[in-house]
Amino acid sequence: MVRHSLLAATWLMFSATAGAAYPERPIRILVPFPAGGNVDITARTVAPGMSTQLGQSVIIDNRGGAHGTIAAEIVQKAARDGYTLMLTSSGMLAIAPALGQKLTYDVVKDFTPIGAINNVPLLMVVHPSSPGASVREFIASAKSRPGRIAMATNGAGSTPDLAGALFQTLTGTKLNAVPYKGSGPAQIDLAGGQVEVYFDQLSAAIGFVTSGKTRALAVLAKARVAQLPDVPTIAEAGVPGCEASTFTGLLAPAGTPREIIQRLNAAVNGALRTTAVKETFARLAAQTLEGTPEDLARLMRDETAKWAEVVRAAGIKAE
Repeated sequence: MVRHSLLAATWLMFSATAGAAYPERPIRILVPFPAGGNVDITARTVAPGMSTQLGQSVIIDNRGGAHGTIAAEIVQKAARDGYTLMLTSSGMLAIAPALGQKLTYDVVKDFTPIGAINNVPLLMVVHPSSPGASVREFIASAKSRPGRIAMATNGAGSTPDLAGALFQTLTGTKLNAVPYKGSGPAQIDLAGGQVEVYFDQLSAAIGFVTSGKTRALAVLAKARVAQLPDVPTIAEAGVPGCEASTFTGLLAPAGTPREIIQRLNAAVNGALRTTAVKETFARLAAQTLEGTPEDLARLMRDETAKWAEVVRAAGIKAE
């Protein structure tokens, strides 16, 4: 009995020491999209605050392609030591499961939630030369040339893709979807006139809008945003029910020790409380989502259920 007690005490001391030592080297956060998009902006906004909280460098590693599968598989197979993480959005965390897509990973079984980061509404943006100064005029133009308006998407299963599909279902329009590897390349092509319309996260789109490179027709939210007060909500613009937003969350490989998850969660929440992060997200109309790992798990479940209902009602099929 004494021996068992000594072994137990020794193990507890070892565990406490191991937990206290983490992290001992830089942490890598994989972003499954190219630089310049909402998820990349979010990661690079919180990384410095997390680095301060953890006392180690937090490195952002963009691994775009295959609808996030490349990054997901790297993190899925990584050591369960808290040094390889993934920051991604609702496209992978809720919409892909809602669409019933066949993936090489299971977002619930293969990953452990660390914490939610933020929630950002989508913006309907067009090239400045696009006919129509409003959503109603855009719809009229689209109906007059079905299938001829090029709509940028982030690929099947992404939030912009589903929002665009929902818009078409609700308005009776038909747009020509042009897939991109991420928001950054799509915004550049929209500004260049290669595509005409895009439903993108406000955080990634607002810089192009305020510089005059693109034009915002509506925000896909229930209320207008302070950053673009003259831009109507999608309901005000004549398409009620087309609200859409995207949330981001940080994940670790399944099986990562609880003490490491708690340490990372505390670092995320600490970063979200800093003035620099608050001000940056406020400029992007992003609502911070400080909370527990369980809060992120619940958000993923709720959003999956919500989008599954939208998918069923709109008759949207996964590609």
